Amino acid sequence: MTASTSDPAAGRPSTDPVIKVVDLFSGAGGISAGFREYRPQGRETSPFESLAAVEFDPAAAATYSANFGSSHVENVDIADWEPGPDLVGNVDVIMGGPPCQGFSGLGKEDPDDPRNLLWREYMRVVTTIRPKIFVLENVDRFLKSQQFADLKAATETGDLQDYTLVPKVLNAADYGVPQARRRAIVIATRKELGEPLTHPEPTHEQNSNPSQERLDSGKRLEPWVGVGPEVFSKTPIDAPDKDLPERTGAPLGVKLPGPFKTADLHIGRRPTALSLARYAVIKPGGNRHDLRGETAEIDGKEVPLSTSSWDRHNSGSGDVMGRMHEDRPSVTIRTEFYKPEKGRYLHPKADRPITHYEAALIQGFPEDFLWYGSKVEIARQIGNAVPIGLGKALAEAIHNYLSGRQA
Repeated sequence: MTASTSDPAAGRPSTDPVIKVVDLFSGAGGISAGFREYRPQGRETSPFESLAAVEFDPAAAATYSANFGSSHVENVDIADWEPGPDLVGNVDVIMGGPPCQGFSGLGKEDPDDPRNLLWREYMRVVTTIRPKIFVLENVDRFLKSQQFADLKAATETGDLQDYTLVPKVLNAADYGVPQARRRAIVIATRKELGEPLTHPEPTHEQNSNPSQERLDSGKRLEPWVGVGPEVFSKTPIDAPDKDLPERTGAPLGVKLPGPFKTADLHIGRRPTALSLARYAVIKPGGNRHDLRGETAEIDGKEVPLSTSSWDRHNSGSGDVMGRMHEDRPSVTIRTEFYKPEKGRYLHPKADRPITHYEAALIQGFPEDFLWYGSKVEIARQIGNAVPIGLGKALAEAIHNYLSGRQA
């Protein structure tokens, strides 16, 4: 339940509520970092207090604990987690993003993928704890899935009838994030609170020429943030380090590589001679199409830089082997952002893929954020995270809503 707290910045009691949160499928803590970064006017601390965080992956759970404390972190399968009686009826917000691979357009979109059923475990916790609000984050295709249809039905005639559901697809770039990442954000509010919480209003738009609707409303939005000035102006042009520093820790009792600060993650791959030749040919803003008809001498042989498959396809994604545009937000940072054959993940100028450091900055993680895990495990944590700026916008909307409804 919300409660008053003192405000050290103002030196007097504050009516701002302490908002108690449970974070499911917490990962490295992207959404928690966004909530922690939000500061209401006149406060030096976040109004959000995490009571429990549940994460199955040991490396991600260790990262979360290193940044938000270990006392409330449960490194278990959510199916095996039972909320304690101290949580039932005492939580304001449950948030989380069940794994999305079964819904993602990048995968097979198998309706029977067992990962799709993890959202039911999320709902089991919701129906047990009965928070004031719950927020479910997933890929945009989730809103077209049978699982979402089942969720809607549960708010109409099932166990969630006392909640009002408000779904919407948000683009992180509309909230000042240097990344065009579209995510389904489903907000559910207990009906007893009155009008339901709605999604935060955008603060940015794709171009600086506002639409007529914007002009009529009198609202002026900032243009989308380019990845060049926001990220690549801060990172070295080269990525000389191929491996993480040698250190280990065990914040949750499991020995893992780490901790590493975000700046420690400026690590590169060991590309082949063919890959290096390809990178060198791709123009600013270019992609795989730049490789057509190009060759390079490798090991004494003239080798084509394109592939027959790429040459046959003029349609489809133009992001494969693409360079990021300095003046635009990046494409979605996925878990294999270090592989340019997976998307537009080449540095805008340097002949290399982006580093873990740069991907983390694009996601909004601070320089002093601590990470545990191997290179692959940390990349997965970065790619799966909710961008910090989007989490912060949700935090502000939730805080403003609950502040106006204190008991």
